[in-house]
Amino acid sequence: MRITTALCAAAVLTAGATVGATPATASGASALPRCPLVFGHGGYPEGANGWAKDQMRQPNNMRGLHDQKSWGADGVEADVQLTKEGTKAVMWHNSTTHGLTGTQQKLTGIWWTYGAGNLAGRRIIRGPYQGERVYSLRQWLDRARSLGLVALLEIKPETKPVLTNPKFAAQGWKEISDPIRERQAKQRIMVYSNDPWVQSELAKRHPTLLKGSAGRWTDSVHWTEPVPSWKGNVSQWQAVLTQSPGSVMTNYPREYRAWLRGKCR
Repeated sequence: MRITTALCAAAVLTAGATVGATPATASGASALPRCPLVFGHGGYPEGANGWAKDQMRQPNNMRGLHDQKSWGADGVEADVQLTKEGTKAVMWHNSTTHGLTGTQQKLTGIWWTYGAGNLAGRRIIRGPYQGERVYSLRQWLDRARSLGLVALLEIKPETKPVLTNPKFAAQGWKEISDPIRERQAKQRIMVYSNDPWVQSELAKRHPTLLKGSAGRWTDSVHWTEPVPSWKGNVSQWQAVLTQSPGSVMTNYPREYRAWLRGKCR
């Protein structure tokens, strides 16, 4: 994997840098915490009516993935939803088509490519990814792999009505699990859900891929639009880094990566 290669290269560079260093310098470097992997997250406005401010910054599309890579992210958190009757696992944050062209509908009420107003034919109407489309889980995973990004998938709570419906559960789980199983030997994938039942099912179906403590949240600034300054996060960033987490998650991967320089090894 590219991330593993990058980490190995970083270790070699670090080792090389300490050769010939004074004992004090070497000791100071070794005292620094380990650099965590950085997971990028797309900010969603907090508070009442956050949906009205949302600029669809979630990296659920190709431009979003490329941005995260260019900002220095090692991995990306993204959102998995299901279309009608569990017929397609897709990458979208909202439970409805709010933020997309066409009449607003629940994702679980429309088809992927069939019928008027299908999901594949819609486009994002505002924000940095205006004009982008919604992608299938398979398409998104393939692009994440090509960029060397770890895939951290949140299976959204809105999938539960489909996954608990005897008529559609098998199809819904097939859409979620098959793309993951087909690729997990070739790229790093982690999964989780904020719904307890969905999380328990993930533990049964993908026990080795659970997120666990990975991607520890490191921001303290409450997201809104326009985007608030990253500087309010610094105290929390430092507090979390001091605890040497293996990986962190942030709405500000570019700024976090720049801030991290020289603070870890």
